[in-house]
Parts: sequence; structure tokens; C-alpha cells
Amino acid sequence: MSPDGTWSIGELARHAGVTVKTVRFYSDRGLLPETARSAGGHRRYGADALDRLRLIRSLRSLDLPVPDVGRVLDRDDALEGVVAEQLQEVGSKLAALRWREAALQLLHDCAPGQRAERLRLIGAVATPPNTDTLVRFWRRWLPVRLPTRIVSAVIDQAVPQPPADPTPAQVLAFARLHVLTSTTHPGADHCQPAAHRLDGGHRPALLYAGLSEAHALSSPLLRAGRPPSEGEALDCFVSAHAGSCGARDTPVFRHRLSRLLAADPRIDRYWRLVAELSGPSQPTPGAVHDWLCAALAAQTGKSGG
Repeated sequence: MSPDGTWSIGELARHAGVTVKTVRFYSDRGLLPETARSAGGHRRYGADALDRLRLIRSLRSLDLPVPDVGRVLDRDDALEGVVAEQLQEVGSKLAALRWREAALQLLHDCAPGQRAERLRLIGAVATPPNTDTLVRFWRRWLPVRLPTRIVSAVIDQAVPQPPADPTPAQVLAFARLHVLTSTTHPGADHCQPAAHRLDGGHRPALLYAGLSEAHALSSPLLRAGRPPSEGEALDCFVSAHAGSCGARDTPVFRHRLSRLLAADPRIDRYWRLVAELSGPSQPTPGAVHDWLCAALAAQTGKSGG
């Protein structure tokens, strides 16, 4: 260090173990301000420049972009926010890589005759995948004028999240779900139950509020392997349907409801793919609905009529 307590660019580079080009790069971008210029116009750096340069190199070793390095240097409290942002970005990149790996494995393991179709399915899905198409499907499928909170609750239950570390089979299931929901255009008669049709006097908001409670009561029974049976969950399920159409829960109503539900259109393929994606430990809303319908059919079958 010179008598005035400064370093030349070459001296600073040598002490930091970097090239002069590196020091000049950070200087030109304002990360490493020079203290002064020599009589010949050469850059001079103060005593704190070495520590600052080492900090810059440490931050850059984590692949932090230069603007983020500048934020950390300018503000003592910026590091936590920058690290959080980078963790999120790295997580997204890792998710994309895991999805890509599973997709490649899916193509590698399948028979040659299957590769063209599977490549088409995989190619239709973004990497990493998102659920936008599935959400749009449910917004079209649900009855009109449902309260926003109910729509959000149904979508949260019905739309599976792509696994963070998928298997090839899960990649295939999600790709098929994407194609199914992006090429299907639900209308009044496309897999929508009669209770969605407002001209029949139904009140879907009451129905879905009650179904949410019935499904919450039924899910633990499914996970425990209980067969469809009478009880609080079934009573809640029937009550939701009765309330939505202004009827009373009577044996006659239960018989009629069982027949109506058996005749309703279904989206079984959607729920099968969701089950493949989420695994057997998480019963889908479709499986819960089937369990309740089976419980109702068993009850009305016993009582005759």
C-alpha cells in the first residue's frame, strides 16, 4: 500500500487473487468505487476495498446477479431478501429439472410405439408445469353465480398441484390431465350434474356449501378403508341436496336423489388421473362423492321403494 493508504488496481487485484480485468469490471459497475485517481489518471483504491472485493466475490460465487450484489452492498438489511429471492428461483429451476428428468425417463422407458404420443402429451405441458388449464376447466364447469369463496374452495380441492419430485407415471398423468381439461369444453350438458341447472330451481351455492362439509366428514372414513355406510356424513350429503332444491330429507327424497345421482353425467377420467397423480393416501373429491353415492344407494336399497 502506498504512503497515502491506497492501492493501485494491480495491487488490489494481486492481494485479492483476481485479475485486473475483474477489478475493473466491478469498478465500472459501481460495486467497487475508487478512492481517487493518480496524477497519471490511474485508479486508486482505499483500505476497505479488499474486504469489499472479497464480499463481492463471495456473493458472486452464489451466482447472485450483479444488481443484487449492489443491493446487498448498499443496504445492510438487503441480504436476507436477496437470499430469499434466490432460493425461490433455484427452487423453480430444480423443479423444472426434476420434471424434465422424469419426462425424459418416461420416454426412455416406454415402448417405441408409444413415444410419439407421449412426446406430444409432454410437449403440451409447460416446464415446470402449472395448473392454469385445470383451474380454467373448473371455473367453466362449476355452476354460474357461485360465491367466489365457494369457487376458490372447490378449486383448491379439485385441482392437484404438480409434485415437486415427480415420477414418470405422475408426469404422464399430469400431461393427460392437461390435455383432457384443455380440449374439453363443458357446457350445460357436458358432465355437469342436474343440480347445476338453475332452471330446475336448484340453488348451487347451498349445495356446494353443504357438500364441502359432507366431504370433510367422509374423507377420514375413506382413508381408514371404511365401506360406504350410513351416518353423519351421508346425512350431511343428503341435507345439502335437499336444501339446494327446497325439499325435505325424507325416505322418498333419498330414493329419488339416489336415482338422480346415478343418472348424472360424470368426469370419472379426470378423477382417475388425479388419483394417479396424488396417490391412494389422498382420496379425491370424486372418490368421496362416489363413496357417498354408494352409501345412499345401499341405504335406499335396503329400505326398498
